[in-house]
Amino acid sequence: MKSKADFRTLCVHAGSLVDEQHKGAISPLYPSTSYAFNDVEIGQYPRYFNTPNQRGLAEKIAALEGAEAGLIFSSGMAAVSTALLSHLKSGDHVIFQDDLYGGTRNFVKHEFPKFGIEFSFTKGTQIADFENEINKNTKGIYVETPSNPTLKIIDLKGVAALAKKAGVWTMIDNTFASPVNQNPIVQGIEIVIHSATKYLGGHSDISAGAVLGTKKAIETVFQSAKNLGGNLSEYTVWLLERSIKTLFLRVHAQNENAQGMAEFLVRQDWIEKVYYPGLHTHPDHHLAKKQMKGFGGMLSFDLAEGIDCKTFLTHLNLVKPTMSLAGIESTALSPRLTSHALLTEEERIAQGITPQMVRFSLGIEALEDLQEDLVNAIHYAR
Repeated sequence: MKSKADFRTLCVHAGSLVDEQHKGAISPLYPSTSYAFNDVEIGQYPRYFNTPNQRGLAEKIAALEGAEAGLIFSSGMAAVSTALLSHLKSGDHVIFQDDLYGGTRNFVKHEFPKFGIEFSFTKGTQIADFENEINKNTKGIYVETPSNPTLKIIDLKGVAALAKKAGVWTMIDNTFASPVNQNPIVQGIEIVIHSATKYLGGHSDISAGAVLGTKKAIETVFQSAKNLGGNLSEYTVWLLERSIKTLFLRVHAQNENAQGMAEFLVRQDWIEKVYYPGLHTHPDHHLAKKQMKGFGGMLSFDLAEGIDCKTFLTHLNLVKPTMSLAGIESTALSPRLTSHALLTEEERIAQGITPQMVRFSLGIEALEDLQEDLVNAIHYAR
């Protein structure tokens, strides 16, 4: 396939395996965990991330991100932890954006000290906030944009330029945006990470992760990955490749629903604040418009004072109050009680995560039905 193919075409065809025996229309599944020794440096083996389905899927996601290579993992956190540990050693220092997925933050705080790895969190999201944290032993900068769950936007070109000047690497968690809406490598970021459980999988039935970058960067990740054992089973790899074929269609519909829902919510008297980069009132709207192709299917909002958040969530009918996000069905949750429950109350407040906050993942349902569901739930929560 030509490298300049349209994104929609890449979703369907990039990395597809050819069924040479029966000429089937889809990639065949190779579930074997044992392959013949063929006198190569590294034989085909699931833990080496090089079986046929693994290679095909990595090629597909790399094509969508404009990367040279990639590896597929058993979860988003397996991807995050392996990417970080492979690029750090005792005595190194890494800078993290303060607004970060709770699982990543918890991993850093509890695991890095065991390895003697130093870290710091920024005190804001501006380039100066990252620059202020650079030390002599700083090796990298890790960002997440849009951030989870307050949807802050980080200037990716600015971060890339700062990192180049300082001689350090850059990584990004691109899960919230998905490759449909944002391609950080184009902005100068070196390594892109996804919880493929979310938009890439898209149907709330797959747990997976992905790391994309240059061949050199991915080789560095592989050297740790083969030892840590975070590979994904062949059947799930096959399911994920199938799911990505509809990635553009799903995310495009979710973008439209999120924009419409955000515009609806800002007009409601039971809403205190809406966090969505597609709104002109969002403080980072112009930056999001500049570096994103779509504003995403995620938004958050603060319920007005006096409205019980838990009662609101438990009385939703169509929208599911579940733990994850980015499926074709709409979901909502309290970040304070779920995704960021491992943070201290002080850390949550510093990030703007209040007891009134609801994180909302838009699915592909009719927008009017979703709006009606929220209005009905409010009657019970007032």
